[in-house]
Amino acid sequence: MIQDNVRKVFSDIEETCRKINRDPNGIVVVGVTKTVPMEVIQEAINAGIGHIAENRVQEAEIKFPRLKAKNPQINCHIIGHLQTNKAKDAIKVCSLIQSVDSLKLAQEIEKQAAKSSRAVEILVQFNTAREEQKYGADPSDANALIESISRLSFVHIKGLMCMAPLTEDQGVIRKTFSDLRVIRDGIKVRFAGHPHVDMGILSMGMSSDHKIAIEEGSTMVRVGSAIFKKE
Repeated sequence: MIQDNVRKVFSDIEETCRKINRDPNGIVVVGVTKTVPMEVIQEAINAGIGHIAENRVQEAEIKFPRLKAKNPQINCHIIGHLQTNKAKDAIKVCSLIQSVDSLKLAQEIEKQAAKSSRAVEILVQFNTAREEQKYGADPSDANALIESISRLSFVHIKGLMCMAPLTEDQGVIRKTFSDLRVIRDGIKVRFAGHPHVDMGILSMGMSSDHKIAIEEGSTMVRVGSAIFKKE
């Protein structure tokens, strides 16, 4: 079943890309493994999933080392809200932190990364949905926030991330994604050539809205239920 689900996700992405003349190889699928048992995650990896993500550091600490030991090729992400007191633990087990939404958090990651002199790759999360209950930096602060984080030595910005609202209104969802793309485009120009700022990743879209996200320029989709759902 998991293999079939993975195949369908890739097939849907290929179909979406075909319609808009994009290369499906430019889309990274991240399997969101929240509450998913280890053996089921392994099925997804066997089926071709090369990136996995957890919302909580505590769960990542249990799963990621064991999965990496068996599958050294996989990339492990943190996508949930990260508290500063968990930064130290997060950078030990993941290859990308997608949910950096403040200078304070970036500075704490810098502090912890400096102890081992290793670079940590992050995405900056913006609340382009403009919902009070959602995490993410204010889009109006984009340039100032990127400027401040770019001065850190061990934190490397690899792109941006956002989450769309839970709504049936595709226009609202599409605007959430297009607004992040516009922010990305502006940062790309302003920080061109900066050694610590790379806008290669636009992490937008989940199981319910990844097709719209890809149409709006997403390069990375975070898919949980579409892979791990039970029939």
